[in-house]
Parts: sequence; structure tokens; C-alpha cells
Amino acid sequence: MGVTYTWDFSFLWMYRWLLAVGLGVTLLYTVGSILAGLVIGLVVGLMRLSRSWLLNAPLIAYIEAFRCTPLLVQIIWFYYAFPVLVGIDMPASVAGMLVLSLYTGAFYAEIFRGGVISIERGQWDAARAIGMRRAQVLRTIILPQAVKRMIPPFMNQSIIQLKNTSLVSTIAVSDLLYQGTLITSATYRPLETYTTVAVIYFAILFPLTLAAQAVERRLQRSD
Repeated sequence: MGVTYTWDFSFLWMYRWLLAVGLGVTLLYTVGSILAGLVIGLVVGLMRLSRSWLLNAPLIAYIEAFRCTPLLVQIIWFYYAFPVLVGIDMPASVAGMLVLSLYTGAFYAEIFRGGVISIERGQWDAARAIGMRRAQVLRTIILPQAVKRMIPPFMNQSIIQLKNTSLVSTIAVSDLLYQGTLITSATYRPLETYTTVAVIYFAILFPLTLAAQAVERRLQRSD
């Protein structure tokens, strides 16, 4: 005969501020890493447009290293191994933000590059034929068109980034999942605690996913 489990979420009210702090940290890491990733992605993506192999080789190495290894492994490596190599202690908060920014920057870089090269080559040639410089063509003609194509993948990657932040809990960054672990350790009620954490993530991510889909449909109609 199986044991009937009695669900009880009432105890979580005592820990509401702990969950609120965890959610705040999660959102802070999400927004911070997205903004830093955008800067990294823009710089790297535009540099990848160069025809110089010497310039492209290290950029490709960076992008593929972060895109082709698990984010969890990257976080653990940067927190435990990287400080040994450089001889500098790195707080968990810094390691977490650094890895998340570099990780999403690698994906953003390819989105930038892909958006630019998706514009027909004839537009480059026509602009250069009338005497416009390469940088001027990129700024005034190519990027305005490319940005429209970049928006859907940017939004999707940013939504994924919110989920990715939960991995910083493995190095004791006090995000939402880590706070849930602390509550579970204190109450021995993992079902209610982790269910609540999952519901909070869903309540944020689901509307964002719907919004991203709506934007994508609107952009498709405008085409």
C-alpha cells in the first residue's frame, strides 16, 4: 500500500522574502548578462565580418568553445580552475556573471553576423558603387535591415538566458533555485519548494515566450 503524500504550501509564506531575494538575483543576472552579452556579441560579430583569418581565428575559437561546451561545465571551470591559472580568487558572483555574459555573447555574435550576411550582396555592391565607405554602408543600409531579422533569435536567446541563470546556484550564488535549496534544507519539503520555484520560472517565462512569438508573427506579416 502506497504512502499518501499531503501537500502543504503554507510554510512557504515564512520564506517569501527569501524567494523574493532569489528572484531578484535571478533577474539581475539575467539582465546583466544579456546587456554585457549584447556588447560582446556586437563587437565580436562585427569583427567576424573581417576577411582577415588572423582576426577571425581567435574569435571563432571563443565562439565555438562557449557554444560547444555545457554551460554548467563552464561555470564550474571558471569558478574552480580559472583562478588557479591566473592566481586570483574569483567570487562566485563574478564568476557566474562572467560566464553567463561570455556564453550569451558567443550566441549573440553569431546572430549579429548571421543577420548582416543575410542581406543581399547586391546592396553592398550598389552602395560601394556610389562611393560609400564600408562602415557607412554597414551603418546606414545593412544594419537597419539586419536588425529586423535579428530580433526573433535575440528574443529567443534572451529567454533561454533566464533559464540558464539557474545554473549559477551550483557555485552558491543566491539565485531563486539556490534559495529553494536552502528552504528545502530547512524544511525537508522539497516537493512544495521546488514546485513553487518551477511555477515562478514558468510565470515569468511563459508570457515572455508568447510575446516573442507575437513579435515574430508581426515581423513576418510586415515582410
